[in-house]
Amino acid sequence: MGPFSSCDDPPVTSPRNDSGPQDQQHGHSHSHGPAAPVSKHLRKVIAAVLIPFATAVVVGLVVLWPGGAPAHERTGVGFDRQTQQATVVNVDKVDCKDVNAAQTPVTGDTTTPSGNATPGQESGLCEKATIKVTTGHEKGRTFVEIVQPDAPRQLHEGQGVIVAYAPDAPHDLQYSVTDVDRKFPMALLAGIFALAVVVVGRLRGVMALIALAVSFAVLTLFILPAILQGSNPLLVAVVGASAIMLIALYMCHGLTARTSVAVIGTLISLLLIGLLGSLFIDWASLTGNTDDSTGLIHGLYPHIDMSGLLLAGVIIGSLGVLDDVTVTQTSAVWELHQADPTMGARKLYRAGIRIGRDHIASVVNTLVLAYAGAALPLLLLFSIAQSSVGTVANSELVAEEIVRTLVGSIGLVASVPVTTVLAALVVSADRTGLGAEAGASAPARNGRGRRRRARH
Repeated sequence: MGPFSSCDDPPVTSPRNDSGPQDQQHGHSHSHGPAAPVSKHLRKVIAAVLIPFATAVVVGLVVLWPGGAPAHERTGVGFDRQTQQATVVNVDKVDCKDVNAAQTPVTGDTTTPSGNATPGQESGLCEKATIKVTTGHEKGRTFVEIVQPDAPRQLHEGQGVIVAYAPDAPHDLQYSVTDVDRKFPMALLAGIFALAVVVVGRLRGVMALIALAVSFAVLTLFILPAILQGSNPLLVAVVGASAIMLIALYMCHGLTARTSVAVIGTLISLLLIGLLGSLFIDWASLTGNTDDSTGLIHGLYPHIDMSGLLLAGVIIGSLGVLDDVTVTQTSAVWELHQADPTMGARKLYRAGIRIGRDHIASVVNTLVLAYAGAALPLLLLFSIAQSSVGTVANSELVAEEIVRTLVGSIGLVASVPVTTVLAALVVSADRTGLGAEAGASAPARNGRGRRRRARH
């Protein structure tokens, strides 16, 4: 079945004890994964659906391919600042009054909304850190950073930091520390994750990591630059998410009919999420411009449709969980059929949907908690303000998350019966393996029956 067939799970031994054709069926499964190959007719039907879809995705990638993010003049605000890497070479304790701490740039926000120094910040011991720039055209330049005693982030000698560069500022104020350089612990954590995936998942884990890298490549090389260039965010998200889905599913689960059914189920669910998201984002008058990040994007690229960007985020965010649900449901139906090939489409659906109900309960709860965890600081602010539930839900910040969560959850719930029906119909409609088994085993059963009748 191609280069991806080695990723398939090992075959599950059927509980049937019939000899002969059943053993041949299992021998065939060893080379094709847990699912017996379907008939040529069904393969043609599946190909008739997926080949045009895959062709449309490829055409969309070619037509919308951006060729890189468009250039713009940096504003010097937030993430749009020039940054360099630097190292703390020395830290001295000094009296805050001696370094005029109230007027010197500090690490961390220690000012009130009006811009005045917070009470008491001029007293006590401050840290006078000497910072050396290690990258850029001014590599080797040093500057001084004053850190207040109550600053949220303290510096220590030898620490790597990220500094912002403002070329239009006075010479002594051109550089300032904006963050800590945490590349090494992040890279180490990623390495531990990759090792765990490979150790547990073996070759399947390797393929999953490759698929993950491809997903990030599609996101960073196609989706983000295409949106910045002014392409419709919804169209870009649909094309990009479809490309990720096709690559990831077939790479990790093999070029099989079972995977193709999961792809079709995922596609139908994504279309439902897109339609519902478009309807309710427009109905609820959600602009997608609710915080500093989206405000900065809108300021730099006013041509971007921010509500479309919100819908694109809903589609992309739902894709990962959808893959899990559709693949699991398809695999469950395939295993049920292999355990009892005589089960019809209705029985397969009923058995599969019972598994799916448990999956629905856990996945929806997981999705809601994931969004709640991401928005926890915002929810705390509303709790501090003693706002009512209705007021909180009506604010655009929270309403966006509610729409995102509920639309994604509806798509996930719908994917279970949709994928289960598709899998049951495909498996039960296939008569190649079942017919051969029935035809070969019937004489044996009839012979046993005649012998029993003869003995009687």
